[in-house]
Amino acid sequence: MPRFRTLLLTSLLGSFLTMGLAAGPTAAAPKKAPVAKKAPKAKAPPPKKKAAPPNAEHKKKLAELYGGFKFGMSKDEVLGVLTKQVSDSYDEKLKATTDITAQDRIRKDRKSEISTIKATYVSFDANKPSPWDVSIIEEELAHGTNESMMERWENQGGKNNRRFFFFYEGKLYKMFVSLDVSILPEDKRNFETFQGVMISQYGPGDVEPGLITWNAGEFEVRAIDKLKSYGALALVIEDPRVKKDVVALRIEKAPPKKETSSIIKAVIDTDHTDKPDVKANSNAVDEVIKAQGGGGTKKK
Repeated sequence: MPRFRTLLLTSLLGSFLTMGLAAGPTAAAPKKAPVAKKAPKAKAPPPKKKAAPPNAEHKKKLAELYGGFKFGMSKDEVLGVLTKQVSDSYDEKLKATTDITAQDRIRKDRKSEISTIKATYVSFDANKPSPWDVSIIEEELAHGTNESMMERWENQGGKNNRRFFFFYEGKLYKMFVSLDVSILPEDKRNFETFQGVMISQYGPGDVEPGLITWNAGEFEVRAIDKLKSYGALALVIEDPRVKKDVVALRIEKAPPKKETSSIIKAVIDTDHTDKPDVKANSNAVDEVIKAQGGGGTKKK
């Protein structure tokens, strides 16, 4: 009997322990790391509102930049207007003197100036460098696109401006006027002052860094900052319809970009794939150095 009682107690105790363990607290499941919230994308700044077209008064002021010329003129027609302008300016000098020798000298100067203007005509042919390729008008021209140019110094009324005439397929479509800034005080030779003067004279335009544009329908005018590169400010008047054709042709005729050597590509990783192990590819490095004119890696 005592033995039976001992076995019973042992059995009951084991049952209670088992139940207690089963009912005990379970191991806590590992907590998931909180999902990092994605930073909200920065909103793109709203597009700048385009300036309204110039009113009638401002458009008339802008049109004065034509300077007596018309878009669509041929080179000879432009030369005809220039010849008359030059002749008129010398006529005043002739009337100012009765000295025959002085008058002969004036006539000679007039003829020389007209010849000089004619000699400035240049056609921007393909594969033929021009001295104008690096100049104040370098961004206004291209080669092999039926473009040509002629220029004249405008030094009437104490000014010393320079006017460039741009032709497309033999017809005038743009004029670039480099303005004389030497008459301005040193502290006024900046684009901010120029911008204020232009807007007060021509009304509000589309303003970008170093550029103001007025869209007047049949013509456009640009005020350009060339102070840092050429110490000048410029005004451009152009035919937007022809400009569109010129730009399209320039893109079409643009030379293809030079292909990078496959060996150099492998090292500089132009396609953003993994770069090779330089140590494990010393031969490739040597090839790149040789391609650049070096002698390769010296063996120790």
